[in-house]
Amino acid sequence: MEIHHHTRQVSLFLMYLFSTGVVCEPFHYLVPEEKKSGSVVANVLKDLKVDIKELSARKARLVSKSSKQFFHLDPHSGNLVSMDKIDREALCGQKDPCVLPSEIILENPVQLHRFEVQIEDVNDNTPTFSKNEFVFEIPEQTPINTHFPLEIAQDSDRGRNSVQTYMLSSSEHFRLDVLSHSDGSKYAELVLDKALDRELNPQLTLILAAVDGGIPKRTGTAEIIIDVLDVNDNVPQFEQSVYRIKVMENSPLDTLVTKVEASDRDIGSNAHVTYSFSQVQENVLRSFMLNKKTGELRLGGTIDYEEDGMYEMNIRATDGGGLSAYCKVIVEVEDENDSAPEVTITSINSPLPEDSPLHTVAALFSVMDRDSGDNGRTSCTIEANLPFVLKATENNYYQLVTQQPLDREHVFEYNITITATDRGSPRLTSTRIITILISDINDNPPAFERSFYDMHLQENNIPGLLIGSVQAVDLDTEQNAQVTYSLLPGRVQDGPASSYISINSETGNIYAIRSLDFEELKVFSVTIQAVDKGSPPLSSEALVRVHILDENDNAPFILCPFQNSTSPSNDLVPRGADTGYLVTKVVAVDRDAGQNSWLSYHLLKATEPSLFSVGAQNGEVKTLRPVSKRDAVKQNLIVVVRDNGHPPLSASASLRILLLDAFSDPYMNVRDIPKEEIIQEEDRTLTMYLILCLAAISSVFFLSLLVFIAIKIQKQRKLIRSYNSTPNFAVGPNSQENHMESGRESLSQAYNYEVCLAGGSLNSEFRFLRPLFPVFSMGPPNTQEDPRNSTYSQEVPSRAGESQLTQARASLSEDAAPRPGGPGPTVNQAIGANVNSGQNDWLSYQ
Repeated sequence: MEIHHHTRQVSLFLMYLFSTGVVCEPFHYLVPEEKKSGSVVANVLKDLKVDIKELSARKARLVSKSSKQFFHLDPHSGNLVSMDKIDREALCGQKDPCVLPSEIILENPVQLHRFEVQIEDVNDNTPTFSKNEFVFEIPEQTPINTHFPLEIAQDSDRGRNSVQTYMLSSSEHFRLDVLSHSDGSKYAELVLDKALDRELNPQLTLILAAVDGGIPKRTGTAEIIIDVLDVNDNVPQFEQSVYRIKVMENSPLDTLVTKVEASDRDIGSNAHVTYSFSQVQENVLRSFMLNKKTGELRLGGTIDYEEDGMYEMNIRATDGGGLSAYCKVIVEVEDENDSAPEVTITSINSPLPEDSPLHTVAALFSVMDRDSGDNGRTSCTIEANLPFVLKATENNYYQLVTQQPLDREHVFEYNITITATDRGSPRLTSTRIITILISDINDNPPAFERSFYDMHLQENNIPGLLIGSVQAVDLDTEQNAQVTYSLLPGRVQDGPASSYISINSETGNIYAIRSLDFEELKVFSVTIQAVDKGSPPLSSEALVRVHILDENDNAPFILCPFQNSTSPSNDLVPRGADTGYLVTKVVAVDRDAGQNSWLSYHLLKATEPSLFSVGAQNGEVKTLRPVSKRDAVKQNLIVVVRDNGHPPLSASASLRILLLDAFSDPYMNVRDIPKEEIIQEEDRTLTMYLILCLAAISSVFFLSLLVFIAIKIQKQRKLIRSYNSTPNFAVGPNSQENHMESGRESLSQAYNYEVCLAGGSLNSEFRFLRPLFPVFSMGPPNTQEDPRNSTYSQEVPSRAGESQLTQARASLSEDAAPRPGGPGPTVNQAIGANVNSGQNDWLSYQ
């Protein structure tokens, strides 16, 4: 618990130091190992350039980077005192120099002074051999000056306190050569000075001593026993005396390092060579394996460059006769980048306000790598396209600072991957993910889903009915995202908008306050405002347009024929009318819109139901069969007009039709005459008819033109006077256009007809009825004429039909006499209602 608290204090303090940049060059002190606890290492007052009072006032304290505290700073004297006995070999092993880094912290102002205490080695270890006794088997004919490598003595001390030389007890056959390795360490070889003779001296005993260079010197000894073998006059010979091999650290087990080979010129058992290690250190036996038959040297354990950078070993080749040869194998370990960098997070500033200024520190962390050289040099990166950047400080510390403005609505959380990479080959990488939360400020106004809303409301609605809903979304959070709705002041027609609709401030639901009528108000617009609860509050607006939907609440209105409560209109039909004869046309309009104004016409009641029919779409009244003399003169029809609403509404029109004799329709078929009679008559009168026709046509044309102009001027004046005196019918603006156009077209066109009588052989009946000239309305544009005021002219060139025409007028006058309540319809009015559907012409008779 104390270590954790101490580490936290150190981390916080280092963070502060790196932010302020107060770091000094380290001081170096020397202290010998094995010094008693409480020994003074050094006085730091001079190096710190402070006195005792200032040292105490500035709360000087010692911070160690290791888990164990080896020294103590006395604030009253400035002495750096050892806290425990230090064993350099246990602390650093073979590492040289052995340095303990620490730091002294001064406050007010804060200063960090680094110092390093180097532990000096003392000669407290005696050289030792792995065994107390070494046995050599040397043939008696071994050549003089043959070298026999001896085991290296181990000494835990370093430098001069390690083994410096070897000594051998006196012998006439052997001497000792002391040599040095490439790293400066000493080793010894036994050299044969005089040939051996087994018969004289089969075994020799020598004493080998290893002496270090300490004061006082320490010596370790081992016994060498030499067994002299019988004659084997050929010694195995290695191809190389020294093998140098490079092996990459962390190579897999059983990796072949090298293969040593020795040959023996002897035969038989004396030529059979076996291989073995000779006087090697323990770390060699842990890391390597030697095949005694093949001489293959393989890895038997893990080799680490950080622990041992080079291995030296002697390999002995022995033949069957006991003769041996030796070679040296030097294995150099090549460093491999096998330690990935480590990322340690010191501090994280989260959540971070989205309005934080640039260069705000979001996190502080450090990166360490246990490798050395380029393998231990690291670099640190984060992902691209982030509003953060890394800023390197001293001692492999990094700061994560903002480089762009933050926006919580765009990104509310950053999961930043810190990637630390060393410079080894191949490079090793480690990652650490830190999370930075972004806190909200009120920087976004509410946003409506649409800037313009179209809503629909059925007319004749119930007050308080829900029309629709608006919704505004605020990208902020919590209170900054709470939205209320309100209706901005405005006017609809002559009243305030608030008298038509209201809005729920919490939900955005819009309600109708009053019942609305489509015929009075079809559409209106209001403005809705959404305001959040941030500080300061932000708002936005949206336009809402309410469309009033039509309801079938208006019955059709009949324009033509005009429905008078006292007397229905009269229409004339000749007795000779054939099937499909157009009698009249019923024109109606509807104030509703859409399908509610689609009208259909039906014959509800008739004197002769089989005689007449009504067009369902156009209201044309036509004959279903030829008119016969048995049909009654007066025919009463009731036509009902229905709209297409749900439920449908209707209106009815009463029609009175008079069947007249002595009239023929211009479209009735001429009575069939035998072909032979026609040919004979044409042959006799062809020339005369041609001359008469030419003269008659010319005369009639000019005469008709003059009569037409005079009558048109006179009738137009009467029409204007009658129109001004006739009350206007209220017709809704939503009447169907095709019906209005049909009515206007029907009411604004008329034709004059010439009645031509036969030569007296057809009982004075009309032979045919031919149109002369169309009469077009001369009234103001877009003015609908009243069918009652339409006048028509007819020219009768023959007096043969005057008596029958007078009789028809008298008969008509009896039925159309004026009655109380309004004037009765005239013959002109009745005739004017007849419409020819084939050519949209009005027929009139006088």
